[in-house]
Amino acid sequence: MQKLPVPQSAQAPADAFTGSVLHEALRGPMEGSRLAMAHVHFAPGARTHWHMHPRGQTLYGTAGVGLVVTRAGDVQTLEPGRTVWIPPLEEHWHGAMAGTRMAHIAAQEADEDGETVTWLEPVTDEEFARANEVAQAG
Repeated sequence: MQKLPVPQSAQAPADAFTGSVLHEALRGPMEGSRLAMAHVHFAPGARTHWHMHPRGQTLYGTAGVGLVVTRAGDVQTLEPGRTVWIPPLEEHWHGAMAGTRMAHIAAQEADEDGETVTWLEPVTDEEFARANEVAQAG
């Protein structure tokens, strides 16, 4: 058993996120486990870039209301206590809806090379606005 240190908040990198995002790495892959976890805090309108995970990703909402959006146009909302599963290699993005903050715990497994994510291009303002419209229409 190992008690891990309290995570430090850091500004998420601009080459993977748009807007103000704080990232707290809860844990990375460790001996015998490929699991990596982070608590991520998004300001209103902040979001990830498009990305995918080799072994999928689980998001658990902890505050506010967020969006989880796939390339196919599927839009899910993420609220506190709600869990969204994204299958392996599905291109997607997630972040806070316009006008509200959002936080979630993200969990994903590393592949054989130790990679947990492949980052792609930024989400455009038009893509973000469209996802907000779909979510608000319900």
